[in-house]
Amino acid sequence: MCNINCKKIELQSVNLQQFYLRILLEIIGYILALFIGISLGLIGSGGTILAVPILVYLFKITNMQEATHYSMFIVGTTAFIGAFKKYQEKLVDFKTAFYFLIPSLISLFFTRKIILPIIPNELFAVGSLHFTKDIFLIVLFAVIMLFASFSMFKSAQQEDVDCFAKIPMANENHLKTSVAAVFVGFLTGLLGAGGGFLIVPVLILLKNHCMRRATGTSLIIITANSLFGFLGDLHTQIDWQLVLIFSAIAIVGMLIGLKLSEKIEGAKLKKTFGVMVLLMGIYIIIKELFL
Repeated sequence: MCNINCKKIELQSVNLQQFYLRILLEIIGYILALFIGISLGLIGSGGTILAVPILVYLFKITNMQEATHYSMFIVGTTAFIGAFKKYQEKLVDFKTAFYFLIPSLISLFFTRKIILPIIPNELFAVGSLHFTKDIFLIVLFAVIMLFASFSMFKSAQQEDVDCFAKIPMANENHLKTSVAAVFVGFLTGLLGAGGGFLIVPVLILLKNHCMRRATGTSLIIITANSLFGFLGDLHTQIDWQLVLIFSAIAIVGMLIGLKLSEKIEGAKLKKTFGVMVLLMGIYIIIKELFL
C-alpha cells in the first residue's frame, strides 16, 4: 500500500517539477522575445534567427513547420511597426524594396508550396540517430546562422555613409540583388526566416545604403515576406495566445531598439549581433547532432 502511495507522490512531484520548468522556460522565452524586437529595431535583422530557436527549445514547438509559421507572424508584425517608424524618418528606399520583393515572394511561395511538402519526414538514419525533416531544418537553420554571423562581421568593417548626403543606388546591381532576393525568399519559405541578415548586407554593399536606411528598407521587405508567408499557411493550427503575447513583447522591444539605434554606431551593433548569432548556431548544431 505504501509503495503505491509513494509512487503516486513521486509521480506528482515529477509532474510538478516539469510544470514549474515549463513555466520558467516560457518566462525566459518571453524575455527573449523582447530581444527579438530590439534586434530588429537596431539592425533590421535577427528576428527569426532568434524566434525559431526560442519557439522550438523554450516553448517546445517541436514541429518545425509550425514553429516557422508562428515566427513569420511574430517577425512580420514586429517588423511592420519598425518599418512605419523608419518611413516617418524618410529612411526607407521603396523602389529597392519593391524590386527585391517580387523575386523573393515568388521564391517564397514556390518553396512553401512545392519544395517543403515533398521533403520526407525521415531522411536517413545513422545508428540510433534518425535524421528527420525537423532535425534537417533546424540544423540547416543553424548553418545559415553561422554564415549570417560572418556576414555581419564583414559588413561591420564597411564605413557607414551619411544617410542624407548620399543617394542610394536603387538602379544598380539588379541581377545580383535579384539572386539575393530569390535566396531570401527560399529561406523565408523553408525556415521562416525573414532574411534580414542577408538583406541588410546586400543593401549596404550593392545599393550603397547607410546602415539606418538599410535597416528601414530591410524591415519593409521582412514585413511583406513574413506576412505573405504566414497568410499562405493559414490552414495550420495556431496557438494565438502564445503568438499574440510573444508579438506584443517583441513590438515593445522593437520600439526600444529604434530608440537605441539613434545612439549606437552601426558597426558595433553588427559585431554584437554577429557574436550572438554565432554562439546560438554552434549551440543548435551541437545539441541536435551530438547530445
